[in-house]
Amino acid sequence: MPPPQSTFTIYDFAASWFFPWRFMIASTTFLPGTLASAVLAGDWRTLLSWNRLQSAWFGRFWGWAGPLVRTSAEENVVPLLEGRVTGGRIVERSAAHARGVGGTVLEIGPGSGNWVSIFSDRYLSSTGSSTSTSGSLSNPNPDAAAAPGSRGKVTRVFGVEPNAGVHAELRAKIVAAGLEDVYEIVPVGIQDLAPSGRVLLESADCIVTVMCLCSIPDPQLNIKELYGYLKPGGRWFVYEHVKCSHSQSWVVGAYQGFMNLIWPPFIGGCELRRDTGKWIKEAGPWSDVDLTAPHGQPWFHVLPHVIGILTK
Repeated sequence: MPPPQSTFTIYDFAASWFFPWRFMIASTTFLPGTLASAVLAGDWRTLLSWNRLQSAWFGRFWGWAGPLVRTSAEENVVPLLEGRVTGGRIVERSAAHARGVGGTVLEIGPGSGNWVSIFSDRYLSSTGSSTSTSGSLSNPNPDAAAAPGSRGKVTRVFGVEPNAGVHAELRAKIVAAGLEDVYEIVPVGIQDLAPSGRVLLESADCIVTVMCLCSIPDPQLNIKELYGYLKPGGRWFVYEHVKCSHSQSWVVGAYQGFMNLIWPPFIGGCELRRDTGKWIKEAGPWSDVDLTAPHGQPWFHVLPHVIGILTK
């Protein structure tokens, strides 16, 4: 068994292993309301289709869970989008080597819009500038090509979200962030992005995937598809939970495998055992790859993550 990466308690271990059960129990409480709403609306298409029911159920659940997930993930995601993550560590701007998000952005799986405000200059001006290792995004440079460790001006966002059940809330978040003329919802999956004609190949300065690739269909194929939309020199910002690594205990991997048998139906088809980091690295040629586990991530984590930026 590998040594722990940081000090932890038995409570930390138990909380990590019980977390999937807590999440599934919470999700279950939203199923009766979803069914009742469909019955009252006479929506038999939803009631007779597992895929439509699961989408509606997960949309209701994520409306509650999404903001909680953002709160817990913000300390990693905000510095990531500034370009201030190197080797899994959050660093000061002066130590960063990657540019932050800017220009034309392809956001995959925005859901109900938990991260929409991060693309807004209104949000930035309200939070002020920060160069600390945790906290708010800094004020953007006036052009899209930001300096290392800072965010550029976001000029266009395409939010690829096929679940129509969350579009109303997503639109509300777009309006609240003042992004009506910047953010466009693309209501299709990655596999249908090219036929939709909404986004051209090699047109995105940045791709942002935050805990969404766990539930896309045909992940290896669609990750390669996404690579094609990134401009040469474009950046892919990644924060995803993945399968347990070989450096973790086999017991943790076995437990994760067991949980993955029952987890997906409760969490909108999410998979725990995807080797997402490896698949992104293999999606195509990269000029720079900085993708690894967050610093200090415990070896016993049942939902381990990878974080980083890859440059085409």
